[in-house]
Amino acid sequence: MEPAVVLARLAAFVAAAALFGGPLFVLYGGRQDEAAPPGLRPVLIGAALAALLAADVALIAQTAQMAGDMRAGLDAATLHEVLTGSGFGRSIVARAAAGFAALVVLLRMRPGRRVWTLTAALGGVGLAALAWDGHGAADPGLAGALHAAADVIHLLAVGVWLGALLCLSLRLSARAPSDEALSALHRALGGFSGVGSAAVAAILASGLVNVWFLVGPHHLAGLVTTAWGWLLLAKLALFGAMLGLAARNRWRLTPRLEASLAGDPRAALVALRRSVGLETALGLGVLALVSVLGVLAPPASS
Repeated sequence: MEPAVVLARLAAFVAAAALFGGPLFVLYGGRQDEAAPPGLRPVLIGAALAALLAADVALIAQTAQMAGDMRAGLDAATLHEVLTGSGFGRSIVARAAAGFAALVVLLRMRPGRRVWTLTAALGGVGLAALAWDGHGAADPGLAGALHAAADVIHLLAVGVWLGALLCLSLRLSARAPSDEALSALHRALGGFSGVGSAAVAAILASGLVNVWFLVGPHHLAGLVTTAWGWLLLAKLALFGAMLGLAARNRWRLTPRLEASLAGDPRAALVALRRSVGLETALGLGVLALVSVLGVLAPPASS
């Protein structure tokens, strides 16, 4: 059942990041009269459904894995015991509740600031709940609280970044954008610049805390002698590539788009579309590696 657990974790990460970071980007990435990028609401409805499905699959698969019996994943009494008697169960309940509430908000309320605020808050709950069944939740006492807090901050910062990439991708998907759409895109890129820098700083700081707990000074050799260590190094490589693309977008491609607004912006749009698309793919790769890391024992546990 381990592949099902990994896939369910990946789906949960992607869905919660979209529900949190996408609406948040609408709130800070441009003027409110520009509303959301085209297609955002259907994507978020899909993310809410994915969050619900991922919670169900994770509950069944991980219960079967913990019990060592496929049938346990479909046994009502066993599932109830997991849901009510473990941190993993509480995480599942919170994630499913947040996904369901987000679905209701997106389907029943008219698009506007209130919808984006509520959806972002519920997506944040979903991301934070994912940390409850991670490695940080296993540490006792004050150390455990610090590790869990670092996990939550890490996930929320990642959600800010990936949610922005989602919105930028939707804005860039138009093949022949109007002048107003181009101006909105430029303002959105500018709005993300400062927030993106803060998100990167939070990712780096919380990531260092997590590495301290999961690797520590006495298990550094585990970075090159364990599967967990190699996957972490691969994750860091992808993250470094994302940083390079983000810097290129901010310092080269965004000014290039601004300079082309009075003329022909097609070349600038193509370059931005490719760069944001690659950055998004790398971000999904990072989440895939995180999903696998979550089911492996870190060096510090040996």
